[in-house]
Amino acid sequence: MQSLAERYLEQGIELGARASTIQNILAVLQTRFPERDTESVEQTLETVLDHDHLTELHLTALQIPTFEDFLEVFKR
Repeated sequence: MQSLAERYLEQGIELGARASTIQNILAVLQTRFPERDTESVEQTLETVLDHDHLTELHLTALQIPTFEDFLEVFKR
């Protein structure tokens, strides 16, 4: 059985990983599509709680040909 401290530590690690992945997605989008405003994407990314989904979005951001295509994938 996990202690309370272990659960808090695990939650902290998960939150840190999630925040890092969001920042990585934004960095990729800002680098690949510098003319696009990513503020609305950032706000929406903050609502995604599933880290695996965020990881998939990060990989998508690295490969997708246009910002609009990323938005379409993101809306699904």
